[in-house]
Amino acid sequence: MPLLHKIAGVVIVCAVILGLVLPREERGDAPERAAARAGAQSEPRGESGGRKAADPARRQERPSAPPSPTTTVIAQARPEAARVRANELGQIPVLMYHRIVKKPEMSLDRSVQEFRDEMERLARTGYTPITAGEFAAGWINVPAGRYPVVLTFDDSTPGHFALDAGGNPAPDTAVAILMETARRHPGFRPTATFYLNKELFQMGDRAAEGLKWLVRHGFELGNHTLSHKNLAELSQSAVQKEIGEIESQITSLAGIHTTTLAYPFGVEPKKPAWAHAKDGSYQFKGVFLAGWRPSASPFSKDFDWRRIPRVRSEGKIAEDDCKRYCSTAWLDWLDKNPGERYISDGDPNTVSFPRAAERKLADRFRAYARAY
Repeated sequence: MPLLHKIAGVVIVCAVILGLVLPREERGDAPERAAARAGAQSEPRGESGGRKAADPARRQERPSAPPSPTTTVIAQARPEAARVRANELGQIPVLMYHRIVKKPEMSLDRSVQEFRDEMERLARTGYTPITAGEFAAGWINVPAGRYPVVLTFDDSTPGHFALDAGGNPAPDTAVAILMETARRHPGFRPTATFYLNKELFQMGDRAAEGLKWLVRHGFELGNHTLSHKNLAELSQSAVQKEIGEIESQITSLAGIHTTTLAYPFGVEPKKPAWAHAKDGSYQFKGVFLAGWRPSASPFSKDFDWRRIPRVRSEGKIAEDDCKRYCSTAWLDWLDKNPGERYISDGDPNTVSFPRAAERKLADRFRAYARAY
């Protein structure tokens, strides 16, 4: 979709500029600005927002009666959490990719080698991928001392995923590279979330086979609307048609519902609630923007499941102020400021953090909190 990608580049640039001028909460000495108050696929039902849960099938539920913050005393964290300096109130990078191609032609493109290098960096420096749905639901099952990262791919293009004649991921696609990286680095989980449009990787009559392959191998499908229109320009019925029709296709082909949505161009409709849910059609647990900063932890007061920011994958180039706000810059900053980064305690049923960070904790998670 060359025209759509050109439009996407322009609109995302505008989104970045808006992000830079809107008021926000400063966090330390991030690249001049940092994360602020931005805010598992199933049947479309239930409330949104996350929690940790012992049973992954229940991870999208919320406590029916959150404990009172005035009566719940935060328990002591396990020694292992203190040893690895767990901070599950830290920031999580949600990386945003568009086309993965051998030779980039448009501003949002990344080359096959650039993508391979970025995955190698993530694996080598201790990141473990999780899906967008797991992140939004607060189900972060990552080994102690490692850092979650969410890999998201917009527009379902062939460079993301294709099957060869033998039914395996085609070489040099994002899926093939993720699996190669995991083989070299056992702590690196090969997973990602693919935000789908009607093109469905241009797989044609193999679309059902391809989507089922992804689900079966631990990848996640997300909703990116049928035809990638700017939702801000559409009526309620048109917004819900764009979202509902691709949801229906995904359900028909893959047998599952999506649980997260990524707005085309990162732009919300006139009334965001139109996109959040429609009875019998879709019900999202997380909605993602085009973004320009890492996300707050899902256990933080700053987290808003309706407006989750993402970070464009790119080096420190001048375009879009990527010297400060794209993936290389943010990963560098998190390396230099480890206290701002989400570090797992290794237990998906607790939320561990330094006691000094307690002020960031959302009240409804106090029963799961462990401090040191």
